[in-house]
Amino acid sequence: MLKTGFVKALGTMSGTSLDGVDAAVIETDGVSIASFGKGDYLPYTTTEQEVLRRHLGLWPQDGVQNAAKVVEDAHLEIMTRFAGVDIAGFHGQTLAHDPGGRGTHQCGDGRRIADGLGVPVVWDFRSNDVAEGGQGAPLAPFYHFALAKWIEADAPVAFLNLGGVGNITWVDPRHDDPAAGGALLAFDTGPANAPINDAMQSRRGVGYDVEGRLAAQGTPDQQVITEFLAHPYFLRPPPKSLDRDDFAGLSAAIGPLSDADAIATLTQAVVESVAQALPACPEMPSRLLVCGGGRKNATLMDGLSAALRCDVHSVEDVGLDGDMLEAQAFAFLAVRAARGLPISAPKTTGVKAAISGGRVAMPRDSV
Repeated sequence: MLKTGFVKALGTMSGTSLDGVDAAVIETDGVSIASFGKGDYLPYTTTEQEVLRRHLGLWPQDGVQNAAKVVEDAHLEIMTRFAGVDIAGFHGQTLAHDPGGRGTHQCGDGRRIADGLGVPVVWDFRSNDVAEGGQGAPLAPFYHFALAKWIEADAPVAFLNLGGVGNITWVDPRHDDPAAGGALLAFDTGPANAPINDAMQSRRGVGYDVEGRLAAQGTPDQQVITEFLAHPYFLRPPPKSLDRDDFAGLSAAIGPLSDADAIATLTQAVVESVAQALPACPEMPSRLLVCGGGRKNATLMDGLSAALRCDVHSVEDVGLDGDMLEAQAFAFLAVRAARGLPISAPKTTGVKAAISGGRVAMPRDSV
C-alpha cells in the first residue's frame, strides 16, 4: 500500500477550540523526520462553528450528520490544496471523549476523504487505544519524540500544547525508541484555550483574547482558582485525559466577574494547572516548548515563565512551527499506523501495551 522509506504525508487537525482546520505535510518514514513541507489553515465560519458547538457531547447514534458534513467539507477543501502526497492522516473533530465509559468520538468519515483525495487516508486514530484500556489521548507524544531528536535535544524536554485542552509530553531523547519504558510520559494538564475562547465569544462576540490583552487588564480571582485546583482530576496520576467540557464548573464560576477579571482568572487557571503538572514528570525538563494557540497569548506565556522552574519557550525558538505541529503529528502517525508501528504506549495514554491504531481507507477507484 505504501512505498518503503520516506514518504510525503499530509496531516490535519481540527481541535477542541473549534477555530478551524490545520493541514501540513512532512516527509517521514514514521520513525524520523526528513523534512517539513508547507502548511495551511482554513477557519470555520461562524455558522460552521455553531453547528459543531451544537453537536458537542453527542455520539454517532445521536445523529451527527450535519456536523460530519461540516467537518468533511472543510477538510476536503483544505486537503485538496496539497498535491503529490502519498498518504494522509485525518483526525476529524472530537465531539465526545469518555474513555472507560462510552469511548471516544471523532466526527468525520475517512472513506469520503480518501475518495476525494485519491490517496490512502488513516483515520479513527483513538478508538483502538480506548478499546484496549487506554485514554485515547494525547496522541502527539510519539511525534514529540521525533521532534526532540530533530532539534538534537540531549536532555529531557517537555512539549506543552495549549489548544482547547492543555497537554504535556515529557521526552527523554537519550532513548532510541519512543515505545521504550522511560522514553515518554504524557497527559492532559487541564483546560487551556477552550474556556477562554468560549467566554470571549459569549461576553465580547470575538473568538479569543488577542495576545492576552484583556487578561492583562484583569485580576485573577484566587478563590475561583483554588476551587478549580481542588477538582479530583488533579489528584489522579498520569497518564490521564480530559474532555473539552470536563471543567464546566470553572466557566460557571467566573460568571459574576467582570470581563477582564473573568479572562484573567481563566488564564491564570491554565498557568496553575500546568504548574501542578510538571512535578509528575520523572525529572524537571531542561526546557518547556510551547505549541498551540496559547503560545501567542503573552499574558499566559509570562505567567508560565513566572510560575515554572524551567525555561519556557515557544517552539518557534527551536525552529518548529507551532501552528502546524499537531497537523504534522497526524501526518507522522498516519505513516506509523499504515506500517503497523505503535502510536500509543502505557505512559502516553495508559494503554496496557504499546499498540498501533487507526483505520486505513483506500480511495475506491484504487481498490
